[in-house]
Amino acid sequence: MNFFKQIYTNKNMLWSLIKSDFKNKYLGSHLGIVWAFIQPCIMIAIYWFVFTHGFRAAAIQNVPFLDWLLAGLTPWFLFNDGISAGARSIVDQSFLVKKIVFEVKLLPIIKIGSAILVNIAFWLFLIICLLLSGFYPHLIWLQLIYYFICIIALTLSLSLLFCAIMPFMLDIGQLVSIFLQIMFWVTPIFWNYSILPAKYSWIYKLNPIAYIVNGVRDTVLFNQPFWVNYKSMIYFWIIALFLFFIGNKIFTKLRPHFADVL
Repeated sequence: MNFFKQIYTNKNMLWSLIKSDFKNKYLGSHLGIVWAFIQPCIMIAIYWFVFTHGFRAAAIQNVPFLDWLLAGLTPWFLFNDGISAGARSIVDQSFLVKKIVFEVKLLPIIKIGSAILVNIAFWLFLIICLLLSGFYPHLIWLQLIYYFICIIALTLSLSLLFCAIMPFMLDIGQLVSIFLQIMFWVTPIFWNYSILPAKYSWIYKLNPIAYIVNGVRDTVLFNQPFWVNYKSMIYFWIIALFLFFIGNKIFTKLRPHFADVL
């Protein structure tokens, strides 16, 4: 609770640092933060061309493949960017650790917040693509906020763990990249979980990211309320809270030694 109290107490400073980090991503480029919107446009155009004209992917559950794919990719992009940046938050902002009286446990929040600003464009384009395909807004779409919270909770929990260890073992950065690659392909983003053989279904069920990806799809494509899969919901929050407890515990234990190794 003290951690969340610190977030609230320092909310104005955090917001300033998040905006600063977001702007620094595109500092020096002529178009600046416009790139945050150009990149998803280009990526979506590539996916549209490859899967509709190249692979000619068939519809899944009567949903155009591109819409089905984007509904899975959008939450993944946020998770991937948040973990990648959050894991390096201590190493990349070592000046805040060594020179300023600052609660360094908030550093992953800055990186995750910046990743959220970058990924807002993806969520907007997802909604635009759905509208163009005939999926009209429904009241149930408000529960996207719930899945957004799920992404942040899981991302923060893992970021606390990874960023605490990285100053002592820089190889963690490479391990995080491998971890994200594995999670990308074991999560039903490009494939439908229904094709998974029964003997491997436990892999899908144990994957907390799969809960988010399928939840977003169920929301925007099928207007399904999140409480229908209450067992998966309970499992997800048990995993997320457990990871947060572990990450917070390790971070607190290693925090006094950051300045010595950075």
